[in-house]
Amino acid sequence: MRTILDPNLKDTRRGAIAEEALRACVHCGMCNATCPTYQLTGDEMEGPRGRIYLMKQVLEGAAPSRLTQEHLDSCLSCRACETTCPSGVSYHRLFDIGQEAVVAAVPRPLFERLLREAIRRVTISPALFSHLASLARTFRPLLPGALRGKIPAAVPVGLRPAQRHARTMLMLTGCVQSAIAGHFNATTARIFDRVGISLIEVREAGCCGAVSAHLDARDAARTQARKNLDAWGTFLDQDVEALIVNSSGCATFLRDYPDLLGDDPHYLPRAQRLAGLVRDPLEVLETLALVPIRAPRQARIAVHEPCTLQHGLKLTGRIAQLLARLGYDPQPVADNHLCCGSAGSYSLLQPKMAGRLKKAKLKALNASAPDIIFTGNIGCWMHLSDDAPVPVRHWLEAVDAVTAP
Repeated sequence: MRTILDPNLKDTRRGAIAEEALRACVHCGMCNATCPTYQLTGDEMEGPRGRIYLMKQVLEGAAPSRLTQEHLDSCLSCRACETTCPSGVSYHRLFDIGQEAVVAAVPRPLFERLLREAIRRVTISPALFSHLASLARTFRPLLPGALRGKIPAAVPVGLRPAQRHARTMLMLTGCVQSAIAGHFNATTARIFDRVGISLIEVREAGCCGAVSAHLDARDAARTQARKNLDAWGTFLDQDVEALIVNSSGCATFLRDYPDLLGDDPHYLPRAQRLAGLVRDPLEVLETLALVPIRAPRQARIAVHEPCTLQHGLKLTGRIAQLLARLGYDPQPVADNHLCCGSAGSYSLLQPKMAGRLKKAKLKALNASAPDIIFTGNIGCWMHLSDDAPVPVRHWLEAVDAVTAP
């Protein structure tokens, strides 16, 4: 796609990223075939090709409108379009730049700004989120229907093994996950302990920054990224083997730290080093000789593969393969590539669209009458658990169930 960037952007790193993405686009429209919002609306501006045109205009110097902002806001950032694109357009990198430019040029209404900041503040603080979640569980019957199902029931964390192995890896503690699903991290640590790996959590490393980046606070996301890099600094300098991240959304964002901190010469080398160390637990466990010591109590399962796992980490199909090795019977899921509607804070900011996507995803997941649905991302777990007719759990819990002594 021929493009002439605004002179203020042209000779910058961000300009180079945007120009590369825009020039790679050939207008074919194949991306629309796998875009969840385009599939639901049929609106060209609600698909990747239309959004690319909108961003191109802005990055070439045209003034964006509130309508431009709304079309970008409705994007799930699921990256299904990238998996489909025959030209290799790096849509998410272009989107980050285009959306930041639109946010700077088009002030949001006061209520919208306050809502986004409130969601951000609560989400990035595990202590505050945990306190509010506890209150929400206590007064669940009094909450509005839209909020009642947003907080899953409390789950016991279980035992956490002591660090005892020579082989060690870092593990991201996280923000929302540490507050509401601490059993995810404990389960991960138990499984890795069984295969001779101790996982180290550095408490000073908190939220990965994705929430802030998605809620118009990219500078805050950069600050959080620097804090995390400082917290992990000693381990990075000592050639740690990997950083285990059991939420695919966080893993995908951490791998994008070099883009987030691309204009920071002090932190960029460390960001690049970290990005190369990020591993979903699947990438380690599938290489090891995991041996089940019992058959699954409920073998018939459906695997929900988060968009970030499929289109960000490129691990499509591999959770089901691992669980099948362990005795489970994964059922086929139609339209597996389509987003469930969680997308971080999207389900709160775009509830109607998110609700339609969740309904379609749950229909597909339950078509074969599974006993359990397994997923790999904290946001998807919270989003789907609300209305699912069967339990929704992290896929690592399936591994734990058949390998625990």
